[in-house]
Amino acid sequence: MRQVSPRIALGHMTASRLDVRAFFALARDQGLADVQIRLFSNPFAPGMPATDVRSAAAEAGVTIISVHALQRFNEWTPARRAEASKLADYAAECGAKALVLMPVNDGSWPANGERHGNLLLALSALKPILQSRGLIGLIEPLGFQTCSLRSKKEAAEAITAVDGQSAFRLVHDTFHHTLAGETFFSCELTGLVHISGVNDPTFWIYPDRVLGGSDNGSQIRALLDGGYAGPFSFELVEEVHALDDLAGALAASIDLIRHGAIEARAGVRR
Repeated sequence: MRQVSPRIALGHMTASRLDVRAFFALARDQGLADVQIRLFSNPFAPGMPATDVRSAAAEAGVTIISVHALQRFNEWTPARRAEASKLADYAAECGAKALVLMPVNDGSWPANGERHGNLLLALSALKPILQSRGLIGLIEPLGFQTCSLRSKKEAAEAITAVDGQSAFRLVHDTFHHTLAGETFFSCELTGLVHISGVNDPTFWIYPDRVLGGSDNGSQIRALLDGGYAGPFSFELVEEVHALDDLAGALAASIDLIRHGAIEARAGVRR
């Protein structure tokens, strides 16, 4: 069997305390060419023009694969349209390839029919906004019971329903895949994978997340075996921020994932 090494990327959530240039340098020093930046919650570059972010990425030799994120994208309003246009402009100007789309996640969603209808409405409205700027919309279902879009399968069906295969892809997050109890894989529609380990999937809110957990391995192998060749981005949270040697921990985890995936595809089991 052909041996395929996962294409590893670095998400800003993993190193949210670093400034722009330090974050890009961390990725470069890990031998990574792809990064994700965040413009929500922990702003990546507050007040920094998109063109400066683009220049900093070019100087470090990294590619911005996505900007995170348009929140509550499936609650489509005039204000959301304006926000989407503004974020899409920033993503295009900073050289990003995609804009992440996050669904409503506060348990406030109405009846299922209206929920699904609003998803289709939002995707139809977002498609020209993204296409006019040369961007892909990365839909990220969340496994939380409070989320209005938990299923990648439902998101994939909605993409087909709006003829959106040229404008949208799925985010496969290993944490949310486990949390939702989902078995659906769509390698051809997946545009980004988040590596976010789960210690115990019985926790529904804020479970521990770890570097390179065993749950990640089975999902990474399934995606590679299914033909996915896109980036696998480390999307880790608070537990890793306190590490004395984040760079060393990342290097060890990248090595674990790369070698584990290659050995598994070669028929070697640890």
